[in-house]
Amino acid sequence: MKRIKIKDILQTGEAGKTVVAKGWVRTKRGSKNVNFIALNDGSTIHNLQVVVDVDSFDDSLLRNINTGAALSVSGKLAESAGSGQKIEMVATEIELLGKADPDKYPIQPKRHTLEFLRENAHLRFRTNTFSAIFRVRHAMAFAVNKFFNDKGFTYLHTPIITASDAEGAGQMFRVSTLDPKSPPLNEDGEIDYSQDFFGKATNLTVSGQLEGELAAMALGEIYTFGPTFRAENSNTTRHLAEFWMIEPEMAFYDLKDNMDLAEEFLKSLIKYALDNCKDDLQFLAGRLQQEEKSKPQNQRSMDLIEKLEFVLNNDFIRITYTEAINILRNSKPFKKKKFQFPVEWGVDLQSEHERFLVEKHFDCPVILTDYPKDIKAFYMKQNGDGKTVGAMDVLFPQIGEIIGGSQREENLEKLETRMKEMDVPADEMDWYLDTRRFGSAEHSGFGLGFERFILFVTGMGNIRDVIAFPRTPKSADF
Repeated sequence: MKRIKIKDILQTGEAGKTVVAKGWVRTKRGSKNVNFIALNDGSTIHNLQVVVDVDSFDDSLLRNINTGAALSVSGKLAESAGSGQKIEMVATEIELLGKADPDKYPIQPKRHTLEFLRENAHLRFRTNTFSAIFRVRHAMAFAVNKFFNDKGFTYLHTPIITASDAEGAGQMFRVSTLDPKSPPLNEDGEIDYSQDFFGKATNLTVSGQLEGELAAMALGEIYTFGPTFRAENSNTTRHLAEFWMIEPEMAFYDLKDNMDLAEEFLKSLIKYALDNCKDDLQFLAGRLQQEEKSKPQNQRSMDLIEKLEFVLNNDFIRITYTEAINILRNSKPFKKKKFQFPVEWGVDLQSEHERFLVEKHFDCPVILTDYPKDIKAFYMKQNGDGKTVGAMDVLFPQIGEIIGGSQREENLEKLETRMKEMDVPADEMDWYLDTRRFGSAEHSGFGLGFERFILFVTGMGNIRDVIAFPRTPKSADF
């Protein structure tokens, strides 16, 4: 008989029907006459309760059915008398597919700290919390591709290995086949990368944007969705060395078009989550609620479902960076010196400033535009005032910046001048400048850090808990 997923059994199973389920034991409890096994196969947050008549099965088999063991179970479905499930299975056959030594298996049916589970990231998928997170992550990845596909965008796979630094930050991982102990040197005593695999210095990419712009100027509207890397020695709850980025680039889009798309995109993802991840989100909301109980009332987070609906049901307020600075400088926290970081024109806003604007001042998501050019990248559209660029950041409650983007500078002369001011080598970027030489047009784009968005949707507090195997300073396990 063919196996049926537990999700389908719980949703459509009929009492009296014989089915086969396979999964891992979450718990086993009972008496000398009957055992109750909670079986889960990862298809749902909910377990299938398997009722086992102890007298009908070999004692040695039952002794080996412990938390973590893999089973194949055949049996008849019956209406459940217990609370929490409508249907259960009365086992007629049990096959032990894989044992789990209870003295060695680390994921026992008790509360584990998130730090402990990070140390056992290869097994944490088997917990309710992480199975829910990764089902939500999958749903959001699908929703990303569905949104852009439905709007006629082309999915572009940009290179992971590159010779350019899109952000000009220099925080990149080297890719090389040269002997690390004795690399070849040139006449100046520097490493001779002409003898390397690619014949030049190459790195892991920090962004697919620049290559995305090239395609947008021929295909019209494209998006990238892939891994990016940042060699930043940061151990915060918001940073990873390897993370995934969604980066659309659109020809003939100005800054307003860019903002409209970003708002529509975020709302589409959140609606998909609310419509399709209800059980997992409710579980994660309950988990967050328990976690928040230990915090003072004024420091507690918004309910998870309420927070998602808050974003979905509110228009995003749009203001300039300059207006935001004026609001912050006139605020009570600023006047009472409650802000940790300075607030003055020309500084990059911190999370505390962004969250004040969203959560206290406007009480809705905010898009900030027209940032000082000195704190933004070289490729952003230069405004007529000579001081600002056509940048935009989307700010969300409890997380601050969720999207960063801009209209791109399409004027060759202005772009070359800005690159010179910021010491971006024009000769190495000649291929990029060609898009301004041949058929240049206004175009825009933005980037959404996928893990940061998953943090928001799941209510988790550490970015290491929303990616399968986090890569951070001094940590590349599994």
